Amino acid sequence: MDLKSKIFEIQKLISQNKFSSAYAKCEKLIKKIPDNSYILNLTGLVLQRKGLIQKSINYFQKAIINEPKNYAAINNLANAYKSLLDFKKSEDLYKKVLNEDPQNIKALNNYANLKRDINSYEDAKTLLLKAINIDPKNVTILLSLALCCQGLGEMTDAKNFALKILDIQPTNTSAHKLLSTIFNYKKDPTHLEQMKKLLTNEKFQNFSLSEKTELYFSIGKAYEDIKDFETSYKYLNEANIIVSQNYKYDLASNNKLFQKIKKLFDSIELKNFIKNESKKKNIFICGMPRSGTTLVEQIVASHSEVSGAGEVHYLSNIIDKYFLQNENFNKSEILNQMFKSNNIIFNEYNNLLDFHKFGSDIITDKAPQNFIWIGFIKILFPNSKIIHCHRNPKDNCLSLYKNHFSSKSMYWAYDQKDIADYYVLYSKFMNYWKTKFKDSIFDANYENIVNYPEKEIKKIISFCDLTWEPECLNFYQNSKTPVQTVSVSQASKPIYKSSINSNQGFAQYLTEMFDILDTKL
Repeated sequence: MDLKSKIFEIQKLISQNKFSSAYAKCEKLIKKIPDNSYILNLTGLVLQRKGLIQKSINYFQKAIINEPKNYAAINNLANAYKSLLDFKKSEDLYKKVLNEDPQNIKALNNYANLKRDINSYEDAKTLLLKAINIDPKNVTILLSLALCCQGLGEMTDAKNFALKILDIQPTNTSAHKLLSTIFNYKKDPTHLEQMKKLLTNEKFQNFSLSEKTELYFSIGKAYEDIKDFETSYKYLNEANIIVSQNYKYDLASNNKLFQKIKKLFDSIELKNFIKNESKKKNIFICGMPRSGTTLVEQIVASHSEVSGAGEVHYLSNIIDKYFLQNENFNKSEILNQMFKSNNIIFNEYNNLLDFHKFGSDIITDKAPQNFIWIGFIKILFPNSKIIHCHRNPKDNCLSLYKNHFSSKSMYWAYDQKDIADYYVLYSKFMNYWKTKFKDSIFDANYENIVNYPEKEIKKIISFCDLTWEPECLNFYQNSKTPVQTVSVSQASKPIYKSSINSNQGFAQYLTEMFDILDTKL
């Protein structure tokens, strides 16, 4: 087999997510041709896909040493640094490529993705518009543009870019999914019929699992809009089965983590941490995913003194980096940091936020699953505020079942039993933290906010030690915080009541999930 055929074989294995097999073949090639820049870059890409980021960096660097203008390798190296949250190195590398090759489409797109990650959506849009002028029919760029506009609340532009994709590639399920979040199918079911036709398209059997999942979730949403809950459930169930059968979740590991955290904080004297003198003040908005965290952040971040970071995962990454060793917490290092006025967790976390170039010292973080780390927040961010969002458990769990999440940490959200069991575990976490920290955690109840918006929003703003601004009631009109999560379509709308008791239409189909909630909560 010649070199070209061997490379094609590796690329095919990558497309099939068979990364171990692909890596083994890459290693054989490298032994024969150790200085081949293309193969070194390909090996790095395989390792990157496997999640072995640090190891992938070594191969990208070797590829660049052997071929300094290997822009694909430089681009991949920038992506690797981005995934490690080293934004400065990542940005410098994207700029290097674009300085030498201004029309490099992949660098423009990846640099735009970095800008989106740090909430610089306008900069991202500028880069993407430049890319689409170079290649007007590039569906990857068009999709990035659509998502960028959606995050900015520019729904008409988002829709138009998605429709352009379908003109070029009618089977593009990502475009169909995006449109499904924008359209109200009760008013016009035309797009629903287009999606249903894809199910009978001869190409459907060759769709990837991800493409089928996107399509099923989108059709399920459409049928919910027209109140056909039976058919909606049918498609939602198909989508969830695909994910749950191919990406296994182990509740035991989460239970184990909870027990370790509980044991740790039962042994720490929580009155002894050192107050931080920094002007920076963090507002952590947490709770179950789909519990109203996006709504609360949009409200708080509409205040003139506050900036919204959105759903960033800096805290969990930093805790893992400094405090976890072989899946156990390093108690001595935790105690060491909690007695410092400038602890390393606080500093590194806020240094990452500085890269966002916010114009204020008060910043919200609405990563929902930060509820796991509330104890760490209290001792390492002593000036912070913690808002816990919660809603009707059945509405919350249904909303999880209806949505497709990009994060691997959400693999529990595709099975009725897993969702309910995770909710029960979350409840144990929150009961524990409330026992420890009592009134220093603010409970933001979704139903109360919807039914009594002015009263509840004033409570939230007061808890954050902010002066009252009437604009906070009209947060959807003056939003400063782009949205990347599945809540994006709701973020630009005023508060609405239709999601309260939304579980009733699906109750007969979700008995396994609801029975667990009824008996264990």
